[in-house]
Amino acid sequence: MLEEGIVRQRRWLPAETVVVDPEAVRPVTRGETHIFFTAGILLGFFALMVCSAKGYILLYGDAVAHLGIARRIVDARYPGLAQIGGVWLPLPHLLIVPFIGKMSMWQSGMAAVPMSILSYAASVAGVWRLGRRMMRARWAIVATAFYALNPNLLYLATTAMTEALFLALLVWTVVATVEGIAALRAGQVGVARMRMLLAGLLILGQVFTRYDGWIVGAVVWCCFAVAIWRSEEAVRRQLMPVFLIFTVMCVAGPLVWFWYNHHFEHDWLDFLRGPYSAKQIERKTAPPGQHYRGWHNVGWALLFYTRTAQIDAAAWETGFGLMLAAIYGLWLAGKRRATAQAQSLGETFALLLWVPLPFYIYSVAYGSVPIFIPQLWPHSYYNARYGMEMLPSLSLYAALAAERLDVWLRAAKPEKWARLWQPAALLLCAANCAVMIYRIPPVLKEGIVNATTRVPFEHQLAVVMEEMPPDVPIMMSTSAHIGAVQVAGRTLRSMISENDSDSWQAGLADPAGSAAYVIAMKGDPVEAAVKAHPQGLAELEVICTTGQPCAKVYQSTSWAGNKK
Repeated sequence: MLEEGIVRQRRWLPAETVVVDPEAVRPVTRGETHIFFTAGILLGFFALMVCSAKGYILLYGDAVAHLGIARRIVDARYPGLAQIGGVWLPLPHLLIVPFIGKMSMWQSGMAAVPMSILSYAASVAGVWRLGRRMMRARWAIVATAFYALNPNLLYLATTAMTEALFLALLVWTVVATVEGIAALRAGQVGVARMRMLLAGLLILGQVFTRYDGWIVGAVVWCCFAVAIWRSEEAVRRQLMPVFLIFTVMCVAGPLVWFWYNHHFEHDWLDFLRGPYSAKQIERKTAPPGQHYRGWHNVGWALLFYTRTAQIDAAAWETGFGLMLAAIYGLWLAGKRRATAQAQSLGETFALLLWVPLPFYIYSVAYGSVPIFIPQLWPHSYYNARYGMEMLPSLSLYAALAAERLDVWLRAAKPEKWARLWQPAALLLCAANCAVMIYRIPPVLKEGIVNATTRVPFEHQLAVVMEEMPPDVPIMMSTSAHIGAVQVAGRTLRSMISENDSDSWQAGLADPAGSAAYVIAMKGDPVEAAVKAHPQGLAELEVICTTGQPCAKVYQSTSWAGNKK
């Protein structure tokens, strides 16, 4: 059991002066959060320098695609918000937009860096803020250090992936919920109102970042609803108008996305069952009649996701120990949830950090979301980064277990061993970081594997595109290889692709009459269109690389500009 915070008077201070016991478990004081946010910015810039020097920023095809979606909002035949459509949710793309207009920022991937580094720093500060309400300061430092020094997270802080942004939103949603309900219980109605509104804004952010956020938002709404229902009538009456606004904010995100899909994709569940949904991708990539291990099997789904979370958080096989420590910390938190201290600090609601666990178990089992890691068959990499959603909960609850060992050591003899345990834990955090970097962290490794065949293919295709006049239209399916357009430095306005339905359909009906050049890849709609309408097309080049479909480049003899 944690010791109670004690307020002591010191003889050398005036009688009316009180000093908060440094051993107290308490909310943060003014300025504490800023220190950790600044430290996160510095760590993020260091990670950026390393990853930029080694060429890691654009390893993931998904990162390239996110940048491409952001680019087409400002650079397309018909630019605007209509271009944010697709299975991926729009907030990351909107946050990239202010920096994507400059071609060099798009080509280098730097347009996403402000979003990712600021998100990483904010999540570091949020973990500290939660840790202070759960444990002593020295152990909150350990939890924050373990989280901040995770090499996978540091890598994600430099790319256009969505994990860093979502983790920041998740952590701060939990912070707002914990602090809001603690204020509600203390009768601090003004603070409770502000935290509830903040939670609503953060839930909107989550809903428009990753689908996990939809479930987190629903659970947070239930937490506030139950807390208000159990409060005194006078408090409930004062909070009800703000709670109604909070409810509208929680519901608005999914409803807007349903409307967007219905209006632009003509199916309000296009993100769930459309051609680019997880379900359809799994059908295309899986062998006929076969499914990945974990499909409709909760046990395998649990195993795959928890093992992924372990290897994402800890080096080698120490993840087993980390997971056991976090589970023990979870048990400790549950054991003391009814104490006055836990109630006043709202500590119980930090359990919201565990919501990604059931979400991903369900997604793997019934949502057509496979996860492959080298430790389990088929011993490859796919979606290994999904385990990162568990990093905040593993960091905080494992530190809670480590603090309990500290309490036990201080009760034992000699006490000097207890004084060494916290510095030793910090050294273990640093060692975990160093070993993971040495062995190449799995999220980075997945990116390297992802890029092995895709990057050379896109660079070869870009070389060919660079030889084409910059202002002539090129017909090409960009859904899989927008990176070639990015490397070539072409504007998306010059491309006839799926991004504009009207010109795309006209191009498929008459490739030679619609574009100066046509690039068809094996199995894509352009190849089918060329086979159906080969008139006026002269084959220029065939590009083939290992592990990628061959691309055939045609020049049109019928396009008006080429006739001159």
